[in-house]
Order: sequence, then structure tokens, then C-alpha cells
Amino acid sequence: MGWQGWYTVAVLLLTLGLLAWGKTSPAAIMWGAVAMLFGAGILDEKSALGGLANEGMVTVAVLYIVGAGISETGAIDFLAQRVLGNPKSPTVAVARLMIPTAAISAFINNTPLVAMLIPIVNDWAKKNRVPVSKLMLPLSIAAILGGSCSLIGTSTNLVVAGLYKQRFPGEAIGMFDISPIGIPAALIGCAFVIFTSRWLLPDRRPALSQLTDPRQYTVEMLVDPASPLVGKTIEEAGLRHLPGSYLAEIDRDGMVLPAVSPEERLRGNDRLVFVGVVESVVDLQRTRGLKPATDQVFKLDSPRAQRCLIEAVISNTCSLVGKTIRDAKFRSNYNAVVLAVARNGERLPGKIGDIEVTTGDTLLLEAHPSFVNQHRNSRDFFLVSQLQDSHPPKHDKAGIALTILVAMVLAASINWAIPTNWLRDAIGMTPIEKSMYVPMLNSAVIAGALILLTGCCSVEQAKRNLNSDVLLAIAASLAISKGLESTGAAKLMAESMTNLAGGSPWAALAMVYLGTLLVTEAVTNNAAAALMFPLSIATAAKLGVSHYPFVIAIMMAASNGFATPIGYQTNLMVYGPGGYRFSDYLRIGIPLDILIGIIAVALAPLVYPFSQ
Repeated sequence: MGWQGWYTVAVLLLTLGLLAWGKTSPAAIMWGAVAMLFGAGILDEKSALGGLANEGMVTVAVLYIVGAGISETGAIDFLAQRVLGNPKSPTVAVARLMIPTAAISAFINNTPLVAMLIPIVNDWAKKNRVPVSKLMLPLSIAAILGGSCSLIGTSTNLVVAGLYKQRFPGEAIGMFDISPIGIPAALIGCAFVIFTSRWLLPDRRPALSQLTDPRQYTVEMLVDPASPLVGKTIEEAGLRHLPGSYLAEIDRDGMVLPAVSPEERLRGNDRLVFVGVVESVVDLQRTRGLKPATDQVFKLDSPRAQRCLIEAVISNTCSLVGKTIRDAKFRSNYNAVVLAVARNGERLPGKIGDIEVTTGDTLLLEAHPSFVNQHRNSRDFFLVSQLQDSHPPKHDKAGIALTILVAMVLAASINWAIPTNWLRDAIGMTPIEKSMYVPMLNSAVIAGALILLTGCCSVEQAKRNLNSDVLLAIAASLAISKGLESTGAAKLMAESMTNLAGGSPWAALAMVYLGTLLVTEAVTNNAAAALMFPLSIATAAKLGVSHYPFVIAIMMAASNGFATPIGYQTNLMVYGPGGYRFSDYLRIGIPLDILIGIIAVALAPLVYPFSQ
């Protein structure tokens, strides 16, 4: 290995050190590393920028659009409520998240699955007052473990299957050949995370939960008679433990129910009075089955889907001062509707329309975004500002979004068999192409296009939903892995590990697993699999034993890297949303790496003996 290899290793160590320091975004650090390799001539233009066009990265980007459609239609709330429920503690929340995620990941590629679940888990965590830092890493870990249970669960397994077919044309890795090792590893791995999450995962809560005297709004919401909330208790409806707000009372047919019990069952047209901070009011506006108690919102000129929430502070020269909101005819004069009022942290009794406006009141309005520009310099308001991501969800399109999502999953998961010979001949297919899967990228692109064409989300909303930091970091990690491959640094790391095994098949298998895992944690999963595959085959041939346990070990090791954010794409994807530091991955990832490694090395030769 020449100076280029040692230089690349030094850049890699510097990158890992800066990631561990945690003071700069991962995307900036990793693109800085790419720039250093490119400047030294180790990477050419194609290698440095090729990650931006990588199929995996593009698939993740398109799936952010699909995720935006699920979020903007309110289908997220439906999925979270039906599948995840209302956990009583963070440990229960981790269990309810990991078990279904691991099961689904066995049949859906885990990277796009995590891309779609991140916004769902984020909203679910906030609604149930569970720190998101307790859930994002378990989400990634569950998806990785589940993906190791079948051939199609992760792209790494498909890479190894392709390499195996090239090396042994008469043989093939079966759909569930890895399952006898992957399933026990997934069950034990999930159990380990569930029972240790209390100690090994950080508890980082948003600033909202730390506030002791936040500005409070009083807002009224009406239970839609046709909503799924009718007949549910307050607790079942998820309205008991709201982040930053509480249910003060229920007005039912003129009878006020104060100090509402969590066992109280909701009825159609119940008027619910909430008191809380502005973020909680935004969440209430997006809750399926609740609508603003005032019918004025349905009389505005613009469609609801095009509106947003706006805060406006009443000035001392405003003509509304001294008048009730009803008498001020706010909708007629401003083409906006008052949803809630905040005044010095007090709870304002009575209905919204009966509140008398005073100087300094903060009104929460529903209006078209143009309201901000029209009244930014108005003498009626001290301040006018729009709340981000506050437009009402398109609940009427939730069914369309879910249908597109299910169709995308089925298209990428089902083995589509061409039924007749004449059809295969007509389109020029060979017999070996008879059974095939639709590539995830193809199904994701079609699903993303349908999300936009059906109006489940707008182009602007889709663009806001793209996490550019994650996408750039993924692209940079691919470029760094190219540098390690091209300079021979990664190969030297792998060979050094396998040479330590001596003549024992078990020791050789353990070294192959460890070498693959180290390359995975430092580079990427697919690169580790591609590098270690020929070395493992050569090791098995040298020892005169079956190569199949080594192939299975590579599939497990290359997919199950938990100790660094760059070891697997899903680890990197949850880095920002979970608010993690590099040390968080080490704390839970190192023992998990060891645990899964022991299981894989112990079971692989038992299921596929060395003597075969």
C-alpha cells in the first residue's frame, strides 16, 4: 500500500474523530474528507461525485417525497395509532416500535423503510411524550436486524447474492437461506435493545418540555360526528398527555364538564377546550377527527389546504381593541379567522367569539400565507409571523396516500412471475428472467410521482421534506469508500484480520466476520461485502472447508454494523432526527456488534456445516 492508502486511512481517522467530537454536521465533515481525497488526486471527478447519483441515495431522496405525502394527508396519525398505539413508558415504546419494524424490514428494503418511518416516529414520539432520542436508534437497529432475515431485506444481501452467482454459476443463495441465523439474531438483538434502552440510549428532550411558564393559548376544537374519535375515551384518543397543553374542559350540549377524566368517552359535536403552547395547537389542528369549533374557517376564500397558522400581536392603535372577536368581524375585515388567543400566560374563559381584544393579545389565526405580507407593516399589529408546517392536513387524501404506499411496497416485494412462455418470448425475456422483482428505485419513483400528481402533497412541501444533510452525507460516505477501495487500504485491513486465523475454520470464520464488521463500521456495508467476499472464498478453499458459512457470515457482518453512524445508511439517517452524538452509537452499538457476531459465528456452521 502506497502513500495514497496511508493518506486515505489518516483522512478516515480524522473524519471519525470529528464525527465523535460532534460540533459540526456530519455532511460538512464528510464532504470535507471527500475534498481532501479529491485534492490529493486519490478520487477523480466520477468517484468524488458518483454518490450523488447512487441508486440507494436517490431511492432515499424519492422516498422522502412519499413520506411527505403520508405526512401531509394525516395518514401518519392513522398508521401510528393503529400500529404503534399509546405506550405507557419509553421502554414499551421501544418494544412497540422495534417488533413491527423488524418484521416488515424482512420483506422491504430497510433503507427506504426507515426513510418513510422517520416522520411517523417523530410525530408519534412527540404525541406520547417519549424522547425521540429513545426511538430513532432503535428504529434503525430494528430495520437492520429485520433486513438480515431474508435475501431482499437489505441491499447488502443482494450484493453478496450477485457476487455468489458470478463466482458459482450453478448455485444460488435462496430467499431464506440466511433466515436460520438472521431470525435468532433479530429476536435477541431487539430484546437486548428493548431491555437496555433505559440505560444505553440518551434522554434528550426538546426545549418545549423544559419551559415552566410558556405563553398559553386557549383553543376550542369540535369532535367531528363522523370521526374515528367518537366513542373513544380521552386516553384512547391520545388527548390526555399532549405535549405542552392540556384538555381543560368539554362543552357538551351546553353542559360544561371540567376536570375531564381520562375515561370520559367522546361524543360527536363535543366542544373541547384546550390550553397550551402554540406547538400543541398546531398538533391539534392536524389531529384527524378534530376541527376548529368556529365555522368561520369554512367561510374563507382560499381552500383549507392552502392556508397556514399565523401569530399576530395586537397593537395599541388597532381598531379591534375593546371589541369582542365576534363584534370585530375579523373574518370580513382581514380574511382570516381567530382560532385561539394568548394573554400573559392566562387561561381565557368563555368562547373565542366572546373574548374582548386588548392591547398585547396574541391572536392565532388561520389564513392564506399572503396575510403575512399584507399586514406585516400594518398599524393594527405589532408583529405578524407565519408558523412553519402549520397548514391543515388533507385528510380526504389519506386513503390515496396509503394506497400508493401499499402498492409501492407490494411492487418491490412480490416476485412477479411472467405467466406464459409466449409473453416472455414476445418481450424478449430469457427463461432465467422469468421471476423478477421490481427495483425499489423504480417503484419509489412511480409512487413519488403519484403522490405529487394526486395532490397528496405539493412540490414545495416535498422539497421541504427532503433532508439534504442526510442525502449529502450518504453520497459523501460512498465517495470515501471508493477511496479506501482504490488505494488498497480496505483490502489490507481485511487481509490482516483473516491472516490471524491460523488453520482453525472457526477462528477463520470469526476473523472474516470481524474483518467485515470493521470495514462496515469504517466504510459502508456494500463496500465491505464486496471487499470481503473473495477473501472469504479464498480462506475457505485454503482450509479445505465449505465456503457457505463464510458467505452467510459476510452477509450478517456487512449488514449489522451499529457502532458508528456511517456503518449503515439508516444509522446516518437517524443521526440528526434523533439528536445523537457519535458516542451514543458506541455505547449501544459495540455490545450489540459483539452479541450479533457471537450469534452469527456460532450458528452459521451449525446450519451450514464446514464439512459440506
